[in-house]
Amino acid sequence: MEPDRLNLRHLDVFAAIVRLGSVSAAAAAANLTQPAVTQGLARLEHQLVVALFDRHPGGMTATAAARGFAPRVEAALVHVASRRVTMAQLTAFVAVARGGSYVSASAATGLAQPSLHRAVRDLSLELGRPLVERRGRGLVLTAAGLRTARGFRLALGELAAGLAELKGLQGLASGRIAIGAMPLARARVLPAIVAEYHRAFPHVEIVIAEGSHAELIEPLRDGELDLLIGALRDPVPGPDVVQTPLFDDHPVIIGRAGHPLAHAPHTTAQLANFEWIVSARGTPLRTMWEAMFIRAGIAVPRVPVECGSVILIRGLLLDSDCLTMLSPDQVAVELAAGLLATIGGEPAGTVRTIGLTARTGWIPTPDQRAFIDQAIATAGQTS
Repeated sequence: MEPDRLNLRHLDVFAAIVRLGSVSAAAAAANLTQPAVTQGLARLEHQLVVALFDRHPGGMTATAAARGFAPRVEAALVHVASRRVTMAQLTAFVAVARGGSYVSASAATGLAQPSLHRAVRDLSLELGRPLVERRGRGLVLTAAGLRTARGFRLALGELAAGLAELKGLQGLASGRIAIGAMPLARARVLPAIVAEYHRAFPHVEIVIAEGSHAELIEPLRDGELDLLIGALRDPVPGPDVVQTPLFDDHPVIIGRAGHPLAHAPHTTAQLANFEWIVSARGTPLRTMWEAMFIRAGIAVPRVPVECGSVILIRGLLLDSDCLTMLSPDQVAVELAAGLLATIGGEPAGTVRTIGLTARTGWIPTPDQRAFIDQAIATAGQTS
């Protein structure tokens, strides 16, 4: 079952019953009649195919399923931040925010454009703030729209996690983890983690999105990704994310096998005579590379190609005397085949920490917690 099939009002009264301990208290809190609350709860239990409460003459007692699901629902409702929002409005706005236009949102969801227009318009009126602005044929989100879209995505993520946990309690195979993979992680550590994890948890769907830290951090904040794996940032990107170190990586200087410096002693000044291919400014690797020359009192050499793609860097190195700084793991095949070579030993001070980045306050499902544990164990074995 998908989260968008649930009714936010039914979820609200369910959470209130668990929190307050009775239908009457929940009805008063939601400004509903007791029959309406009872009907909403029955509908929710029917959808979930699980008993949320044990009924007895003295009242109702939350089941283990309810006690586990309620915190997810409470967190989702906090992200929604309004009792006036309906699930139809929420999902319509998320689709429009993701697609950038009513046309794209209609194609992605199958909903008619007039229905999407109406849902977003009504949502804006309910919340009392404009959420979108027209720009040519497309739409842009206002500042309030950006905050609302992020909250709605996080709400859907909490509900999806809650539904997966309910299925787990019922003994049904279910689970999903979405990972953002930065360049270094793709070479060795992430394949090793995923291989071990998949053997232990074959029922879990693993979705991997590749990109730089800059490309992946916002999807993480939006809840579209659960974890990032790659070089950690110093300082931490913000209070809304938390970083967990896995191991230290030691980049080296790399050039083609026949490079003039490949088999000869050299100084930092000699390295500066060559052109370099390095990642973008602000990345940990670029910062370490620049510091190598600054420490030696030498002007930072020219960077004719700024690039984070190992595949592209490899091709450029093979056809030029350019140099780069990478982890040996990222070009292990080329080094073993004698196509590329390390230029001298490990430069002083070139150490970066590889680890996991998650949202602050994120509560992983048991399957996701197992992935984190596997990442820590695998990193310890391969570092």
